[in-house]
Amino acid sequence: MSDQQPPPHWGPPPAAPRWAYGPPRAREVTASYRRWAVAVTWAAVVVAVLMAFALVMSVVFLVWADRDTRDAAYGYLALVLWVAIAAGVPVLIAVTIAARNMRRRVREWSEWSTAGNTPS
Repeated sequence: MSDQQPPPHWGPPPAAPRWAYGPPRAREVTASYRRWAVAVTWAAVVVAVLMAFALVMSVVFLVWADRDTRDAAYGYLALVLWVAIAAGVPVLIAVTIAARNMRRRVREWSEWSTAGNTPS
């Protein structure tokens, strides 16, 4: 190994290559994307309403099953509803997060476009 330093570089700095990384540009929010945002939002609402209804009906089924021994099958139906609710919770979370992100992107794009700018 040599103790010599490399010679200093005199002159202008080298130009950045044409393939240099730059931040990604946001794509335009189309009318189709807006419709999908609304559809996904309503899907989240429908899933939440169905899960709330299933929870209420499972409690009603348990009351019916407890009232009379001949209606014991309602208790099993309540258990089936609880399993469906447990399986539906991750779906509800995923759809809600997707809807929130889509609606936020639509809202941000409309704010940028009404101001006469385009997001970069």
